[in-house]
Amino acid sequence: MKTVYLIRHAKSSWEDPGSDFDRPLNDRGKKNAPEMANRLKKKHITIDRLISSPAKRAKQTAMLFAEVLEHAPERVLFDPELYLAGVPAFIKAVQNAPADAGSIAIFSHNPGITEFANSLTPVRIDDMPTSAVFALQAHCTTWKEFGTAKKEFLFFDYPKSQQ
Repeated sequence: MKTVYLIRHAKSSWEDPGSDFDRPLNDRGKKNAPEMANRLKKKHITIDRLISSPAKRAKQTAMLFAEVLEHAPERVLFDPELYLAGVPAFIKAVQNAPADAGSIAIFSHNPGITEFANSLTPVRIDDMPTSAVFALQAHCTTWKEFGTAKKEFLFFDYPKSQQ
């Protein structure tokens, strides 16, 4: 069994007139990302590897999760194809995950991350809010088998959900 946590980047700032790729987290994002990581930690969830879009807001979100989950920053992987990715890029990112990882978290952007989540199990979500976590388990022994493996929904959580 392999476990995947899809995590949309935390709330970002629109104040900086720079490029979309370089938008940083705003104050709410800097608060929500560690809050969501702590929710995972309280559930005794461990994530073996973190894989992120290299866009600033996704990268900052992944690093905040890494800090709470006690991952060394250099263990966070960056995949340029996860920036504004479609479903095929997400599948490729999962299939290319480190073989020794039993669980991974992928940090990326809407609308692609919502489309990917909706393509995996019968559970449908309208929209992954910022800092949302969509978790599923795949019945496979290697990441290469992920595309054809049976998958089951585990949970969906986001900052404004009732805990």
